[in-house]
Amino acid sequence: MNQARTDQAGVDHGRTDQSRTDQARADLIHAIETLNAGGPLRIQDIPAGENMRESAVLILLGTLDDVPAVRCECAGHVTAELDLLLVQRAATLRAHPGQVAFPGGRLDPEDGDPHDPDDRIKLPAGDAQAAYVRAALREAQEETGLDPDGVEVLGVLPRTPLAVSSHQVTPVVGWWKEPVSVNVVDHAESSLVFRTPVLDLVDPSRRHYAEVRISGPDFPRLRHRSPAFRIPREITDPAGGDGDVVVWGFTGILLDHLLSAAHWHQPWNTEDVRPAPR
Repeated sequence: MNQARTDQAGVDHGRTDQSRTDQARADLIHAIETLNAGGPLRIQDIPAGENMRESAVLILLGTLDDVPAVRCECAGHVTAELDLLLVQRAATLRAHPGQVAFPGGRLDPEDGDPHDPDDRIKLPAGDAQAAYVRAALREAQEETGLDPDGVEVLGVLPRTPLAVSSHQVTPVVGWWKEPVSVNVVDHAESSLVFRTPVLDLVDPSRRHYAEVRISGPDFPRLRHRSPAFRIPREITDPAGGDGDVVVWGFTGILLDHLLSAAHWHQPWNTEDVRPAPR
């Protein structure tokens, strides 16, 4: 939970600026509305297949916890008192091992029918199918131990096909009104659960494009680039560790869309292209 502290910029973090928090929540609602008005998000150039499985992820933002941002300037920015919940997938998983992601997973029967017109829920950014909301909250609880009752769901983003994994993913955006301690629940699924300050995510010096190159006898060389965010190791592992944790791929693309739509992004060097983590 939040503890009183003062960072190098001399900003007292013991109290959250309520007006800034209210502005951040309003920015998120506006961002959800803007992204929904724009139609499906473009994630991949690979055509979506048939019989894709329904899934949902939770993009959860809230008031900064007791780990301050590494970046100390821009303390007056609306994101200065916000953080974002992320997980790092276990290295032993067959799909996307070791990648940083939003908590989430496939819809279960208990979540309901995502196509039922009578199973909709009213949210601040508009109505949505309730099954996606239930699935995102359930999966996040199973992965991190968060309390769903402490989350205000603001809205959902457009349902997005991921052909590479045969999933239709619906991002659910939440506001963490009552944060609780979170940690890895199942080490077979996740290796790390952490909250990262949004101020570090929008830091231009920590942005780049991550690129994957694939070549082989059956297809020409392919290049896939995604926005990437380098999270300081002291955020993800305060006890120590080497190297930054990189958010890229589907998660990086979604995060880039949301930060841009909320008008929180800052100009960064889009010519900086680096190999994607392996």
